[in-house]
Amino acid sequence: MAGLSLALPKRWQPASVWLLYVVAFIPAVWEFYLGASDNLGADPVKTFELFLGLWTVRFLILTLLVTPIRDLGGWNLIRYRRALGLMTFYYALMHFLVYMALDQAMDLAAVLDDVLKRPFIMFGMAALIMLLALAVTSNQLSIRRMGKNWIRLHRLVYIVAALGTVHFALSTKVLSVEQIVYMTLLIAMILYRSYRPIMMERRRAAKRAAGPSRSFAG
Repeated sequence: MAGLSLALPKRWQPASVWLLYVVAFIPAVWEFYLGASDNLGADPVKTFELFLGLWTVRFLILTLLVTPIRDLGGWNLIRYRRALGLMTFYYALMHFLVYMALDQAMDLAAVLDDVLKRPFIMFGMAALIMLLALAVTSNQLSIRRMGKNWIRLHRLVYIVAALGTVHFALSTKVLSVEQIVYMTLLIAMILYRSYRPIMMERRRAAKRAAGPSRSFAG
């Protein structure tokens, strides 16, 4: 099956990536507008903070889905994975900045006290630090310089997914259906990453076994 990214004319492919960035920022801009116009309810800061966290999870799931969609469905969306990964970081960073600047008023003592009372915040901060490392090295120069170490580093995204799942699960007292769906998808992506080497090796073995048969038949 032809990859989706190949379905576009080659000259339009870079533009489609930039379009993804533009569209991806629309939810944050709109929610900020609602907050600025006093339309986010009784606790606008908390509403905005949770909104950004929710979109962080959505973009993380989309980033992790690129590989299984290619492996299992044949749709090659690799061109968009970097953009989706960076949007995960941007939304996570905005989520953190709203927490620090608007929720805690940049009071480090209050943040530390909050961490001690609600340890799940530590999981979120650890995930953000890892996302920062991935974002900083998400460029061709880093790929060339780091070689195989780049691949090893970017496997941290699955640890980010695990930390994000815990942070997301403990962030509210009652889990909504939407939260359960997202957590299930994150866990599924982590499990798929563990199973993928086995699946790919089986595919390679099947191709090796089928090769001589085809040659003999020819």
